[in-house]
Amino acid sequence: MFKQYNMNQVILPLDMERKLHKDDIAFTIHEMIEGIPEEAFEPFLRETGTPSYHPKMMMKVILCAYTQSVFSGRKIEALVQDSVRMMWLAQGYEPSYRTINRFRVNLHVQDLLRECFVQFRSQLVEEKVIDQEAVFIDGTKIEANANKYTFVWRKSTERHSQNLIEKSNTMYEELLEQEVIPAMERESSDELSTEELQSVVNKLDDHIEDFNQKIESSDDTAVRKQLRSDRKKPKEYQKQFKDFLQRKQKYQTDMEIFGERNSYSKTDHDATFMRMKDDHMRNGQLKAGYNVQLATENQYALAYDVFPNPTDVRTLIPFLDRIENDFFELPRYIVADAGYGSEQNYQDVHENREREALITFNTYRKEKTKKYQKDPSNSANWAYDEEKDAFTCPNGQQVSFLYTSQKKDRYGFTRTVKVYECEDCSSCPLRAECNKRQSGRNRRIYFNPTWEEQKAYIREQLSETKTGELYGQRKIDVEPVFGFLKANLRFSRMSVRGTDKVKNELGFAFMAVNLRKYTSKPQKVSGRTPYHSQKKDSDDQKMIIRTFFYS
Repeated sequence: MFKQYNMNQVILPLDMERKLHKDDIAFTIHEMIEGIPEEAFEPFLRETGTPSYHPKMMMKVILCAYTQSVFSGRKIEALVQDSVRMMWLAQGYEPSYRTINRFRVNLHVQDLLRECFVQFRSQLVEEKVIDQEAVFIDGTKIEANANKYTFVWRKSTERHSQNLIEKSNTMYEELLEQEVIPAMERESSDELSTEELQSVVNKLDDHIEDFNQKIESSDDTAVRKQLRSDRKKPKEYQKQFKDFLQRKQKYQTDMEIFGERNSYSKTDHDATFMRMKDDHMRNGQLKAGYNVQLATENQYALAYDVFPNPTDVRTLIPFLDRIENDFFELPRYIVADAGYGSEQNYQDVHENREREALITFNTYRKEKTKKYQKDPSNSANWAYDEEKDAFTCPNGQQVSFLYTSQKKDRYGFTRTVKVYECEDCSSCPLRAECNKRQSGRNRRIYFNPTWEEQKAYIREQLSETKTGELYGQRKIDVEPVFGFLKANLRFSRMSVRGTDKVKNELGFAFMAVNLRKYTSKPQKVSGRTPYHSQKKDSDDQKMIIRTFFYS
C-alpha cells in the first residue's frame, strides 16, 4: 500500500510557517530584524512613486539567502520563488533581482546592519553566551570583484609622469626657440600644468589654421607645397601635446585614486592589489582585494570594517574607533597577533583608551630562542649601566650615549631614539661579526626606551596565567569565523564593487555566519523565550485548507 499521491490534487497551505521546523533559521532572522527600532527604517520612506517593499522584508530575505550560501541577486530571486522559508519571510512578495541588488548596496543598509550587530550582541550578552571580558581582533584578505590583470601601480605612474614632465618641458622650449608660439606666464618652471598644456595646444591649433588659410588662398603650386612642408612640424608638435594633455589628466586622476595606496584596480578603484594565500599562478602574483578586519568573542563576529592597507598594523586604531563609535564599548582586553604590534598601537590602547593590550610584537617568538639570547652581537644581550647610561659590549668596551634622535615616519608618528656608540672597534676580534652593517666606523646602537618598555610589559602580561591563556584563545576564537565564512559559507570573493557596497555585503556575510552558528546548537536563554519557542494565541492560529479538484 502507498501513501496518497495525486498530481491532480491541489494543496493550498495558507500559512507557510507551519511547514518550517520549530528551530528553523528563518525564525531567528525574523526575531532579530523585528528587534531593530522602527526609526532605523525611516530613511527608506518615499513620499512619491510606487510604494516600495518594506526594508524589514528585504533584510530578512537577503540575510536568509546568505545563510544558504546564495549571494547572486538572480539566485536570491529564484530562491524566493522556490524556498518555503523564503516564501514565509517574504510573505508572498517576489522582489526581482534588480530590486534585491539595489537594496543591498543602499547606503542606508549600513545603518540597518549595524543595528543587527548591536541587537545580536545584546542578545548574546543577555543569554550569557559572551562575557565581555576581551575582544579578539584579526584580519583577512578577500578578493575583490575585479579582473586579476587590471592593476595600476603608483611607482609606474610616478615614473611615467616624470618622463612626461621632462619631454613636455623640452618640447615647449623648442617651440619658443623656433618662435612657433609666443611665451606664456607659467605657474611653475618645473612642469606644465594641464591648463598650460591646453593653452599650448590651442596656440598650435591657431598656428596650423593660419597655414591652412594660406594654403587655400594661394594658387601657386610651389608655394602651396612649401606651406604644407612647413606645416608638418607644428602638426607633429600638436599631436604630441594633445597626447601629453591626455596623459597628464590620466596621471592626475590615477594619483587621486591612489590616495595613500601603492596600487588600484581599473575594475574596482577601491580595491588594492595584495598577496593572497591562494596564489592562482603560484609565483607570488598579487590580486585585487580588501583587508577585512573582524572583532569576535566566543567565535561570534561582533564588529567589522574594510581597509585598503595590505598589512594590519595601521588598521588597529581606526578599527577600534569604528567599534567604539558604531558597535559597542571596548572591553578590558584587546587581543591581537604580532601583525598589530607597534609603538603607536600600544600607546593608543594603553593611554588613549585605557585598556590592556594583549598584542605580541614581531620578534616575540624570536627573542625566546637560544640563538637570539646567546648571540654576542645582539645589543639586547649586553650589560647596561643605568648610572653611566652606557652598555658594555662582549669585548669589554663601553658603548656610551651619543645623542637623542627624533624620527617621524611618513604617517606623522614620532619616535624618540637614543643613539649609543662604542669607544673603539678598530682592534676588536668580534668586529667582523658584530659590526657588519657599520663597517668603517665604531658600532652604534639605536635604542628606543618607550618601545623597549612596551615590549617588557607585553612579555610580563603574556607570562601570567590568566592573560597568557586569554591570548592563547585568540586562534580558536577569531580564526574559525574566517574559516566558516570561506569554507562552509563559500564566501571567498566579493560580488559588488566599491568600499561602501563591500561593507554592506560583508555585513550580510558575517551576520549569516553568526546566525548559522547561533542556530546550530541550543543556546542558554535567560529572562526571555526565543521567538520560535513562543506559543501563538488561538486568535492567531490559521487553518490549513485543502481544496481537492478531481478531473
